[in-house]
Amino acid sequence: MTEFRDLGPIDCDLHPPTPRMAELLPYLDPHWREVMLSRGIDGLELASYPPGSPLSARPEWRGPGGRPGGDLALIQREVLDRWGTRRAILNCLHGSMAMFSEDMAAALARAVNDWIASEWLDRDARLAASILVAARSPELAVAEIERRAEDARFVQVLLLAGSELPLGRRGHWPIYAAAERFSLPVGIHAGSAFHQPMTSVGWPSYVVEDYVSQATGFQHQLLSLIGEGVFTRFPRLKVVLIESGVTWLPGFLWRANKEWRALRPEVPWVDRSPIEIVREHVRLTLQPFDSPPDASALAAVIGQLGSDDLLLFSSDFPHWQWDGEDILPKALPEVLRSRIALDNPRQTYPRLGVRLGKECVS
Repeated sequence: MTEFRDLGPIDCDLHPPTPRMAELLPYLDPHWREVMLSRGIDGLELASYPPGSPLSARPEWRGPGGRPGGDLALIQREVLDRWGTRRAILNCLHGSMAMFSEDMAAALARAVNDWIASEWLDRDARLAASILVAARSPELAVAEIERRAEDARFVQVLLLAGSELPLGRRGHWPIYAAAERFSLPVGIHAGSAFHQPMTSVGWPSYVVEDYVSQATGFQHQLLSLIGEGVFTRFPRLKVVLIESGVTWLPGFLWRANKEWRALRPEVPWVDRSPIEIVREHVRLTLQPFDSPPDASALAAVIGQLGSDDLLLFSSDFPHWQWDGEDILPKALPEVLRSRIALDNPRQTYPRLGVRLGKECVS
């Protein structure tokens, strides 16, 4: 069996530590810097997930003070060097994505993107990043996409699965138009702006309820994108479901296909089956991989997906999704390892192959 690190994998979901407000101050313009200082919020850390939760980081992947993800040296040692990683896409889950103030959210998203470029991408050529946007204002989100798309190291637009409105609604379409124009997939990451409950029956009480319900949130968003005609309107758009899990997809597609056949007059723009649309336009990151451990059951799930192109390698560092050296499911067929590790990410993220300076880092 080929050693995984020998493949030179592309890691499609790696999380830097969420920047504290003090770290972002140098990247804010004078007005917003003064706002943070005068309001006394310059000491905040706006994470969109609970940093103290055990799931947020394996114990050895916490930096000083228990900070998930630590620093660049920790990521280089535990991910990039350890797995022979060719490229890794940083997804910074910052709380600006959940803010009601559109202007403040956009200013902080801009600062986070500049912080990522300066403190991370400039320091290791193996790193790429997603563009953080404040999706409540499509106009401001598009402006940030256009600004950051000039830098080929930004390879994706990042949204949250728990949005205020279904992501297929036309108010979001300017974001998809900009993403398609710049060959940027749209990454939909587990998490929520908490403007709506993650469940369809109201607000849960505990983290475990929210965490398990994320999979149904992804189903709602995927069905919205298909039903509202996003992939018909934007035929070159790719969507990556990040930390969605995988095994829910075959059953979901079976039912979506069945009901589409009966109800297709309602959505005449959906001119192909949901299965066909997903296989062309949608990809899923590997972690957390919610499959049975035995090879036959895993093979059945892979077979039900009906395509070898759907899965993308991800470590999900520093989240605690696996232990020890088991970065890939042990029962994963050998023939899929290189596709998941390298071929599928390359096909999904065309900007990873753009030349930077004198050398191509892909």
